[in-house]
Amino acid sequence: MKIAATIARYLLGAVFLFFGSNMFLHFLPMPPLPPGPMRQFTEAMATSHYAYGVAFFQVAPAILLLVNRYVPLALALLAPVIVNICLFHITMAPSGLPQAVLVVVLWFLAVHPVRSAFAGLLKQRA
Repeated sequence: MKIAATIARYLLGAVFLFFGSNMFLHFLPMPPLPPGPMRQFTEAMATSHYAYGVAFFQVAPAILLLVNRYVPLALALLAPVIVNICLFHITMAPSGLPQAVLVVVLWFLAVHPVRSAFAGLLKQRA
């Protein structure tokens, strides 16, 4: 399990570093967006520069995962990003849902060795 968790951590870090960096550097060609909510959402993110904040919260934790420092913090920062990725694909672009599920599986595999760091979050009372 330890080897699987390490591989998952590196893959998760690589995925978020690659795609987060793309939001800053635009090295992947962007296909034309279909009309509808997906186009409006993407244009709003780009026009408002909100996408740069999202990119930062992908790249910074990815680097932490790849250098194996502050792994629980990196996973905690990626969790809401992953939730938003899943919601985006569930509601607007179902064709990308398998990739989103893969990221969720990688996240859970990477969390497993450091799950004790999250134990306090799951207490019913403080």
